[in-house]
Amino acid sequence: MAFTRLFIRSELRSGQELALDREQAHYIGRALRLRVGDALAVFSAESGEFDATVTSISKNGATLAVGAAVATATESALKVHLVQGVSRGERMDLVVQKSTELGVKRITPVLTEYGVVRLDSDRAEKRRDHWQKIAESAAEQCGRTRPPLIDAPLPLKSWFGEKPGDADVDLVLQPGSSTALASLPAPKTKVCLLIGPEGGFSDNEYDDAGVSGFQPVSLGPRILRTETAAIAAVSVAQSLWGDLAAPGATASRKN
Repeated sequence: MAFTRLFIRSELRSGQELALDREQAHYIGRALRLRVGDALAVFSAESGEFDATVTSISKNGATLAVGAAVATATESALKVHLVQGVSRGERMDLVVQKSTELGVKRITPVLTEYGVVRLDSDRAEKRRDHWQKIAESAAEQCGRTRPPLIDAPLPLKSWFGEKPGDADVDLVLQPGSSTALASLPAPKTKVCLLIGPEGGFSDNEYDDAGVSGFQPVSLGPRILRTETAAIAAVSVAQSLWGDLAAPGATASRKN
């Protein structure tokens, strides 16, 4: 059975008695069938990973004894910022899940002209929370200690206006581009990937991307679905410049 890992949204330290809420207690007790004395790992973005043991569990909560810190090496040195046109339901969920597994550092969902999803501010925040939970669950599964930051969805034009300038290269996937993603020189530390939704970007959006410094690139001769394009682009970037580039890049848990 795979070793159980649990994401905690607070700082952790050795020797701590950690109280879990009802939802987490239900998850480890009912879904994972852990019992008092069982071992697991807990991790947070701020503190890293620790061994832990279940000390009490009930339907209303649970407590864990936090043990020694665990050395991990599962975060890629390549910082990938994925700016993804919001797509319907499970497609966007899949992008978040697989991008987390592939080591993306930040995901910014953007609303576009041809996108079929429309969100008011309340729904946008609920979707952000939903995607953040998917990222945290994916991090538990794949061994990461830092789930990607998921931004609240916003219009693409608005994001261009407040775009961070810390990426070494900004790339937009554009079918028919004469420049292949795999042909580019390696960035120093960070790449920003801009990918359209189901209907792609409009001509105006491609123009705005160019004005904002994005270079058009392609993934080959075929038109990919939005979720396929995101997974493929991140995989290519990590294979060329990140922790999929060398043998043994996929780190295992170290005790």
